[in-house]
This record gives sequence, C-alpha cells and structure tokens, in this order.
Amino acid sequence: MFGGRGPPEGDLGGSVRQGGLVSPFPSARGRLANGEIGRPASDWEQRYRRTVITSDSVTTAVVVSAIGNFFGARDAANWHEKWGILAFGTWLLVLGALAVSRSWAPAVLGQGAEEFRRLGRSLFAATVVLALGGIALTSRNIKLWIFVAVPAIAIVTMTARYLLRLWLHRQRKDGRCLRPVLAAGSPDTVRDLITRTRKFPHLGWRVDAVCTPDGHRLGGDRLDGVPVVGRLADVADHVHRDGYRVVAVTPDPHWSPHRLRRLAWSLEGSDAEMIVAPVLMEVAGPRLHVDAVLGIPLLRVSMPAFTGGRRVVKGVVDRLGAAVLLLLFAPLMVCVGLLVLTTGRGGVFYRQRRVGKDGREFTILKFRTMVAGADRARAALADRNEGAGPLFKLRRDPRVTRVGAVLRRYSVDELPQLFNVLTGSMSLVGPRPPLPEESAAYGPDIRRRLLVKPGLTGLWQISGRSDLSWEEAVRLDLRYVEDWSLALDTVILWKTLRAVLHGQGAY
Repeated sequence: MFGGRGPPEGDLGGSVRQGGLVSPFPSARGRLANGEIGRPASDWEQRYRRTVITSDSVTTAVVVSAIGNFFGARDAANWHEKWGILAFGTWLLVLGALAVSRSWAPAVLGQGAEEFRRLGRSLFAATVVLALGGIALTSRNIKLWIFVAVPAIAIVTMTARYLLRLWLHRQRKDGRCLRPVLAAGSPDTVRDLITRTRKFPHLGWRVDAVCTPDGHRLGGDRLDGVPVVGRLADVADHVHRDGYRVVAVTPDPHWSPHRLRRLAWSLEGSDAEMIVAPVLMEVAGPRLHVDAVLGIPLLRVSMPAFTGGRRVVKGVVDRLGAAVLLLLFAPLMVCVGLLVLTTGRGGVFYRQRRVGKDGREFTILKFRTMVAGADRARAALADRNEGAGPLFKLRRDPRVTRVGAVLRRYSVDELPQLFNVLTGSMSLVGPRPPLPEESAAYGPDIRRRLLVKPGLTGLWQISGRSDLSWEEAVRLDLRYVEDWSLALDTVILWKTLRAVLHGQGAY
C-alpha cells in the first residue's frame, strides 16, 4: 500500500523526480523535496516561508539585543566597540547559517522533523564558527554568546516555529493551505493514499483527482469520493491542464521504469512535484540514501542502528531525563500515592512482568488503578474484551477505581515507570512493553520489536493508543525500530505532552 509512514515524522513517503530520472526515496528526504532542486511554490507556501524568515530574524534580533543590552550596560564605555559588534555579528552568523543549510526551503517547513533538524544543525554550525572566531580574536566575552546567546536563540526560534506550525496545521484541518494531488496507481493503493491524507490533513496533501490503469469509473465517477479523471497514460495531460502541485504515483504493474521515466519527462515545465511510493514502505528516515552509480540513481538502505554512539547518547539522555523528571514530579507522585491508598487494599504500586530488550523479562511499575484482585477477575470479563489483537482492554472496566480512571486518562499511572528507565530496563521512547504471553505469540516479524528497549512513550502512544488496530500498533512499533533517530525521539517526547492532555485512547 502507499506510504506506511506515521504522523510524527510527517512524510508520506515516495520517490521524487530529479533531472528527468526517477529516484526512489521519500520526498521529505530527497533533494527536490528538500528544496535543493524544486519547482515554484504556491502563494501560501511563499507567504508562510516569508513569515518563518521574518520570525527567525526578529526573534534572533530580540535575543541578541536583550543579552547585549543587559551585559553591555555594565560596560557602557565599550558598548559600541564590543557588545554591539558581537550582537550584530551573532545575528548575521545565525541567519547566514540558516540560509546556507536551507532551513527555509518551503518543502521542509510545517511538517516532519527535518525542519527542526536543519534548524538545530544551523545553530550548531553557528556556534562552532562563533567559537573559532572568538578564539582567533581572543575575545573574553565569547563564552557568553556561545553558552547563553545561542541556546537562548535555539529555544526562542524553535518555539516560534512550533507555534507557526500549529497555526498552519489548524488551517489545513479547515481545508486551507493544502497541496492539490493527482494520485495515479491501482485502485487499492490510491484508496489507501486517500485514507491517509484525510486522516492526517496536517501533512498538507489533498487528493483532488485519480488516474487508474484503465480509467474505470469505480463507484460511479469517484473513488472514495474523489473523481476518476482518466487512465495512467493520461497523467501528464491532466497535470498540464489542471495544475496539480503533486503527482503521487502509487504501486501498480503499469509503472515500469521506462514509463516512470517518460512520465517524469512529460511533467517538465509544469509546477508538479512527482512522488513515487517505494517498495520498502516501512523503511525511511536516516536509513535511506540515494547514490548515483554509472548515471543510475540507486536506493541504498543502511542497517538499522541498534548499537554505537547514538545509542550511548540515548542511554545517557534516558537516565538523566528520568532523574530530572522524577525530581520534578516527586510532589505529584507523593500526592497520587496518598490518593491511591484511599481506594482500598492493594498498596500504591502495581507490579507486572513485561518483556524488554532481547526478550528479557523485567518488572514494570505503575500506580495501582484497579481494585485488589483485578487480575483474577479478568477471566470473567474475557467475552467483553475491546482490545486490539492480543491486548485486553475495556473502555469501562468495572475493576478500575474512580481515582484510577483519572490517572489512566492522563497517563499519570505510568509515572513510576521512570524508575524502570533510571535502572535501564526501559527507555523514555520505544515500543510498548508486551506481556510475556503476548511476546510468546509473536511471529518472526513482530519479534523485531524486542531489538530495542521498550519505552515510556512511543509512536503507539502519540497516535491513538488503544484506539488503534493491532496491525497499526505493530506497524508503528516496527517503524520505530527500523527508523529510530535522536530527532524522532525528540518529536515523540514533544508530542507526548499533547497526547496526554487530550487523553485520546487512554482507558
């Protein structure tokens, strides 16, 4: 089926047109979609880009001016000579780094983690240049700009970018600021694409027309409510006539390399971006690379990273983050513990055996949310199970206490799992930790979930939790295992706060 990528990254997957050849890699990763080679953006895209540039420029200027004025006031005699030059130089350096790294490319703005990755790389590069310049000039004040100014700029600019993104996503949910898409492929794969774009409007795609192998009018003149305008051979004609911004080519036997190449040539001169769904649907992100060998674009898939420096960094961040969060939430956890004690016998914590990395079992900790003896009463409720697959869930479970229902809705019952993270049996971000009986029923594919540590949160938690089907939950967990990155972890942690506040799928 088309895509296979979930909402946290924000990519719909596919290949892009590049110099008349078709390169099979995700659009948000490719050179065209990254803005390095591209077609004219629509009016709203240009306006949004100008807004982001203005926001970055103003927020950076405000930060460097505030720091310069605060510390320069103590050295008024040298303000214009020293503090003013450093402030203005830092502002120019940051904006120059943003421009060089293409952090303002329209295709990366408003969705996915790539926007923040580029912003982070730009600020890191600016920090390095600033440090080298300060050493060369033997400036005694350079530490202030490196350790105070640049981190402050990062916090303010990323916050501003996120607020702008929220505004854009609200516009898209209302049907505005969307790219018109012509989908071309088999009816099943096109239907899957239509479903995904409607489910995740914040990605910015709206399928306005469909071409199928024979142009057959399914369901009258429409496929899931979208007009079927012609055959696959007619795609270029419809694009030139109707001005679609995206041509989404979904799998179908019709699409041979020769026909894809001819389609790419036929789209030259239009404003359309051609995106092709790759065969490796669940592999994306940093594992995909495009190499040109003998003039042929080849897709190189690197092995997933289960060890190495990034995993060491992840482990350090897990333990430090868990320690900090435990300190911050300590008063709340004490209050919750006292409330749980008022719900009857059973103690404060609920302990349960779960399966972790490489199939090793560990004891997970939660605040108790059910009455004493709840495990023994489960058999009597088996015929009322509403959980997906092997999961046992009830929206109105009679075993859950009143206090427990509130704790579950806002995931407060899971705070003790920070101790599991601190001791190394869990991670802050990862797949959901399965029960031993669930793990025993796993096939070879699903067992790949056990290649990494389970997480306190993950793609499953921020995408609907118990409202998801078993297949979708497994797909999200496997996607995390295959495409893990520090940037993805950051996005998931950020979106966890919104998921917790909304309480979607928590019961």
